[in-house]
Amino acid sequence: MARRTKDETLVWLRKISGELSSATLKRLEDTLPWFSEMPPGRRSAVGLVAQAGITSFIDWFEDPTATPWVASDVFGAAPRELLRSISLQQTLQLIRIVVSVVEDRAKDGGEILRDAILLYSREIAFASADVYARAAEARGLWDARLEALVVDSILTGEYDDELPSRIAALGWHGHGEVSVLVGTAPRMLDVDQIRRIARHKHADVLIGVQGSRLVVVIGRAGSAQPSDDEEQTSAPAPVGFLEIATALEPHFGPGFLVLGHGVASIVDASKSAKAALAGFAVAKAWRNCPRPVHADDLLPERAFAGDPVARATLVGRIFQPLKAHSPELLNTLWSYLDNGRSLEATARELFVHPNTVRYRLKRVSEIIGWDATGAREALILQSALIIGAIAEPDGTNRRRPLR
Repeated sequence: MARRTKDETLVWLRKISGELSSATLKRLEDTLPWFSEMPPGRRSAVGLVAQAGITSFIDWFEDPTATPWVASDVFGAAPRELLRSISLQQTLQLIRIVVSVVEDRAKDGGEILRDAILLYSREIAFASADVYARAAEARGLWDARLEALVVDSILTGEYDDELPSRIAALGWHGHGEVSVLVGTAPRMLDVDQIRRIARHKHADVLIGVQGSRLVVVIGRAGSAQPSDDEEQTSAPAPVGFLEIATALEPHFGPGFLVLGHGVASIVDASKSAKAALAGFAVAKAWRNCPRPVHADDLLPERAFAGDPVARATLVGRIFQPLKAHSPELLNTLWSYLDNGRSLEATARELFVHPNTVRYRLKRVSEIIGWDATGAREALILQSALIIGAIAEPDGTNRRRPLR
């Protein structure tokens, strides 16, 4: 008798399956605003999912021991982009309405049918969560591969037309200046913590592991241009790249940590990356190298190692400005450095008062931004003078002879 009752119920369910589908679609339109606002193609796809759910339930009710994979039965009817257009919450709302329609229409189906609806609704809810979890995991793996590809493109400087779209696909919110931070990779890399620290510092990051190196591309986060209605004083002051690098420092492995100079945008990040990589390679030559350290603070070591960018920077930012401004200042700096940074010895060589030497050195610092009285900066300046003199054409009077 029980078997005959179930068979009769099954025949009745198959008979009203079309009616259930129509009732479900009508209730979706009446109760879910997001469903009504969907384009016709997406609404049709959601309708297919609802119909597949009803059909799958009837098949499962006929033979529960078969235990079909509910996710493939129901969501296999939907196009792939549907998972990206409706959220898990909306999917559960859809399931709730389908179950509600079946329950209302099947009130006279007996206790067996009600229990079956309850059990199947639980299974379909878990299956939905599993589908979205798998999609999220796949998206996470894809994002990680895409991020590694973007960081590799930045390091090599091999850009193509698709790079901006790839960066946008990663959710990059950086605007304005960008800097690249290079250090050693830790044994256990906590990417999420690095991103949290960056957000706290109003920055965005791209993270890549290149062998034993950890590379972090840092960009300003926020709107590219403040709106007219937005008060200038309301915008937080931009955080310096060195401050951000210092906050990220504990999440790098042991060893040197080098910060490239700031560049105008993410498209120019390869320039900062090359400077950071060159500095990372020679940081061991500075006995008291800080962590983190600016790549420009390693200009002498980079130049000695053959870095053409460092050589050009030393000449362009130190030697040429001094030469163009005043040969007298250039000659005073030469003499001061050659005499072991002694004011008295320099004054005797130049036949001037020590206060005159002091004044000229102050002018040098104002022009180029480096102070020759400091030991480390003196090394940078002397390296610039040597490289600049070597680069001068033959026959050029590079330095005034002693009297």
